Amino acid sequence: MVLLSTLIFALAAPFKSTAHPLSFPYTPPLLTPRSPLGNGVPLRIMPLGASITYGTASSDGNGYRSALRTRIISTLSNSTGPAAGPTVWPGSVTGAAHHHNKVNKVLKANQVNMVGSRRAGTMTDNDVEGWPGLRIDEVRDKARASLPRCKPNVVLVNAGTNDALQGHDVKSAGARMEGLLGLVWGQSPRAVVVLSTLLPNRDVGVERNVGLVNRQYRELVVRLREREGHKIVLAEMHGQRGLEREELADGTHPTDVGYRKMAEVWYAALVEASALGWLQPPETVDGEPEDGALRRLEIS
Repeated sequence: MVLLSTLIFALAAPFKSTAHPLSFPYTPPLLTPRSPLGNGVPLRIMPLGASITYGTASSDGNGYRSALRTRIISTLSNSTGPAAGPTVWPGSVTGAAHHHNKVNKVLKANQVNMVGSRRAGTMTDNDVEGWPGLRIDEVRDKARASLPRCKPNVVLVNAGTNDALQGHDVKSAGARMEGLLGLVWGQSPRAVVVLSTLLPNRDVGVERNVGLVNRQYRELVVRLREREGHKIVLAEMHGQRGLEREELADGTHPTDVGYRKMAEVWYAALVEASALGWLQPPETVDGEPEDGALRRLEIS
């Protein structure tokens, strides 16, 4: 745990606060925890956003979701080492007192259920809340219907690209995003939110808007997390360790390589949330299993 904490602080982005890091760089070799996330807590993940969340321009339609899901369930299930976090959930051995101690036990890999009102891509567990073309406020309206039905304990938010593309009141994008996040926590109080900065854009004017939006998002995470106590982590998709413009298929949406990089950045943010002890089991919802892929295979 001490080593993981050291890596988190050492690798955090330049705009990190002194209290907690806000993001990880894209350095996959350093991002393999020795235990599943949150000591193996089931993860009900809602990918929330617009076309990038939906997987537009990826060859299989999965976007980042399949790579991220594989990354999560591929963590070592038989571990000897520091636990990934102090999260207590039914069936676990614990307490914060055990958090920093060495453990020598079999830890179950995380079961993952991707949730949302739509399906996209060739992956089996392909539920998603991605709506191509929609702006932040419109994504919020869609989420209003799906959040209470799904009750995710992790929400991955990538929204605002269409606001930047359309030049839609970009100076107030942070306020609109805050409204969306408030809805998430209001409808699913156990949720850890991972907020993504917007990807770079090859259009100069749009990129200028992207920069304005991203500054607001970074400041929003600091305020919500450190001043208001919300469980939120920043996933830095822009800048030195974010996506490169060459990893964009059409100037806006990632290539397959770009989507895989996004998956690693998301995963790094989840490692951070796990290290902070934030991941807790999702609320019980009828019809929502712990393993979304297994459920889909049983149905078929």
